[in-house]
Amino acid sequence: MENQIKIRRYEFDWLRVLAFSLLIFYHTGMYFVSWDWHVKNPVLSETLEVPMIFMSQWRMSLIFLVSGVGVYFALGFRSAGTFAKDRLKRILLPLVIGMLLVVPPQVYFERAVQGTATDYFSFYPSVFEFEPYPEGNFSWHHLWYLTYIFCYSLLLLPLLVYLRRVNTQVASIQNWVLLTVPAFWLSTGGILLNERFPATNALVDDWANHFLYITVFLIGFVLMKFPQLQEKVRKLRWFSLGLAASTLTILYTFYWFKDIDLNGIELSLYYALKQSNRWFWLMVILGFAMQHLNVKHKFLAQANEMVYPFYILHQTVIVALGYYLMQADWSIGLKFSVISLSTFIVCFLLIKYLIMPVNWLRLPFGMKPIQRETKYPAGLHAEKIKEKEQLVRN
Repeated sequence: MENQIKIRRYEFDWLRVLAFSLLIFYHTGMYFVSWDWHVKNPVLSETLEVPMIFMSQWRMSLIFLVSGVGVYFALGFRSAGTFAKDRLKRILLPLVIGMLLVVPPQVYFERAVQGTATDYFSFYPSVFEFEPYPEGNFSWHHLWYLTYIFCYSLLLLPLLVYLRRVNTQVASIQNWVLLTVPAFWLSTGGILLNERFPATNALVDDWANHFLYITVFLIGFVLMKFPQLQEKVRKLRWFSLGLAASTLTILYTFYWFKDIDLNGIELSLYYALKQSNRWFWLMVILGFAMQHLNVKHKFLAQANEMVYPFYILHQTVIVALGYYLMQADWSIGLKFSVISLSTFIVCFLLIKYLIMPVNWLRLPFGMKPIQRETKYPAGLHAEKIKEKEQLVRN
């Protein structure tokens, strides 16, 4: 493969860090809302559902889009074979280790609440019966993203390599095309698939999610190939914000939190509005990120490295904290603050001072090993220096 210059687009590093960081607050919120989750606070909050339904519009779509951006740059300086091997080490291995060690405590705390588990040591062997959750105790829970991005990266690899290498130019695209065509495409998928295939995160029967996430993954990949498209996204950020705010207002006013039954054309219109709103918010986030976040910061590199293990660990910490704080007579605001802040602190300490310094722990959490400098005995080191000096003189 030709040598490629590694390009760093800092706005996408920032987006990756911010998008995954939001998961801490989102999954903490799941403890307090009426939506189905693993453990629940005795007192629930409908108010908290208002911002959470907005976040659910774009949070995972943004993560898959940023993943497409990352794959585009990764294929620029490595072969397809090397890329595939890297996916095995950086995604499949953390997924397997996570399913065997990180996720089981979440299932245990849920079973403890249900009254079907007593102590963890008697519960844990049931994981190795490999009976899928929810009937059994074997699950990937929040790590479903790793399963999906692993499959997308490898199954689409021939197409991705072709798109990366083909020398082509995009014709001049009108602004309305960039805004409406992806919105129409996502809306079509929503209308045809969302009712038939409700989201499961179970991979095999999740066709509506696959349509959505493969689309935004490929959009992120293709967007990096054409700088003129990126410039349009940047320039359209305020117009995109107007469309996003308008469609969001309609969804809040006429659909969300309303006790109404939708069918036929009304249901199709709802899915079209919802999916269009999703695309408009992605355009807003990308546009403002390109305008304001393409800046290097001394903490960004480390934050970008730590965000992967943060993602792997965070939900287990939230579920554990939620379980032990379940009977605490605290307000929802206080519990939310304690759980989200404690999750950040616990994950940071574990990653910074336990996982990152130890190579054999770094790999299961998706981090590259630290390359140790080879140390030579003093005499041998001096001899090598003399050899280099001799070569220079010759």
